[in-house]
Amino acid sequence: MTALLLCDVRLGLGGPRVDVAVTGGRVAAIGPDLPHTGEVVDGRGGTVLPGLVDVHVHMTQWASSRRRIPLTQARSAAEVVGIVAGASTVKPGELVMGHGFRDGTWPDVPHKDLLERALPGQPVALFSNDLHTLWLSPAALRLIGREHPTGVLLENDCMAGTAALPAATDEWVLEATDAAAARGVTEIVDYEYSDTVTDWLRRSALRKPGVRVSAVVSRPLLDTAIDRGYRTGDVVPGADGLLKVGPYKLFVDGSLNTRTAYCHDPYPGHDSHGLLELPFDELVPLMDKASRNGISPAVHAIGDWANTIALDAFAKVGCAGRIEHAQLVHPDDVPRFAQLGVIAGVQPAHQPDDRDVADQHWPGRTANAFPYAALLAAGATLELGSDAPVSPLDPWDGIASAVSRTDDTRPAWHPEQAIALDIALAASSRGRRAVRVGDTADLTVTAVDPGTLAPHELREIPIVLTMVGGRLTHVS
Repeated sequence: MTALLLCDVRLGLGGPRVDVAVTGGRVAAIGPDLPHTGEVVDGRGGTVLPGLVDVHVHMTQWASSRRRIPLTQARSAAEVVGIVAGASTVKPGELVMGHGFRDGTWPDVPHKDLLERALPGQPVALFSNDLHTLWLSPAALRLIGREHPTGVLLENDCMAGTAALPAATDEWVLEATDAAAARGVTEIVDYEYSDTVTDWLRRSALRKPGVRVSAVVSRPLLDTAIDRGYRTGDVVPGADGLLKVGPYKLFVDGSLNTRTAYCHDPYPGHDSHGLLELPFDELVPLMDKASRNGISPAVHAIGDWANTIALDAFAKVGCAGRIEHAQLVHPDDVPRFAQLGVIAGVQPAHQPDDRDVADQHWPGRTANAFPYAALLAAGATLELGSDAPVSPLDPWDGIASAVSRTDDTRPAWHPEQAIALDIALAASSRGRRAVRVGDTADLTVTAVDPGTLAPHELREIPIVLTMVGGRLTHVS
């Protein structure tokens, strides 16, 4: 008995018109004019693709950022203050939150006093676009019980401050999963710095999320995860099969915009090479302990020296795993990803966002920045994500950036590192290149064939429906 029949869809890029039968959460048959038994869903001539996976999301912060004052367009600290002070959502005495500033090329610097002069006594918390800087007013510092000379918290201080601020509600987060499903997403990997498994079990008790979730183990909770018997990839009971244990997140360095990405060469005009969060001798035992207990490491490395250290650690431990971001990679390290079995979890939408700050702070090395084509040519596995809210939780934004290497009217930035659409789609689907009989029925149907669109048109591609395990999670 066919549980569901998806009628009239094109099978992949430029593929034939077919029907897709789904039984027991799996693709049972593919072909023209399949018998119309069970529930029938009209694909309206759209293109059916493997479900899209965002392999790097900060889900609570993404849910919150959807309700924060947008600051992406600000070109100075003064401009940020003007945007916040003029926002219609500001209510006296209530916490004001904004997101998206990039201070890497600003002519001035953020400071708590700027916020205090514009909004006296108002608690204000502003998040940088890369989530590595938190700019707080004096009242917001008091709210989280902190003192700080500038109110600008970086890296670990930023993360601790973020954790102390009011978080998104569970319903906000669940609504954000529905919005992700509306863009064709069937699974996310949640990199929140919290007890993500417990968080998602609580949310799943309210209702099913719109996507599958792999819940990352944060650094402080490794022993807890081991005591619970968690292993990466295990399905967690109590969430209808939608929740899995993710990898173990570790930070080697910071970020480009904060000039804390750890690089072989110093930043221009400074003696600093960036911030080394975890030296090799501290990184190795943590990775080793996790891998020996079945928890795969996912190592944050943005600067080229950080990537060297992370790859050295994978070689020393002898385990596979992931490097998240890999934004600047020394040419000698490019082939090591494949040699060591290390997946590169990358966020293509960061490249057009960061091209100007990269030109300024990584001069002479940007040919090695966001080196997607080079990694693929060396045999590495790429998996695409957004790092939401650093970029929107929308895989089509990342796919378009991976294909075009630009998101505006400027020419492509290092177009030699662009990748083909079919490769970008597979990298957005955990390597699935086509819908096949026997697959789990995690499917996306686009209204038009993506292969017929210009790269900039991919960002706005309409989604007909999304399916997770045969369950419709979005229908337009």
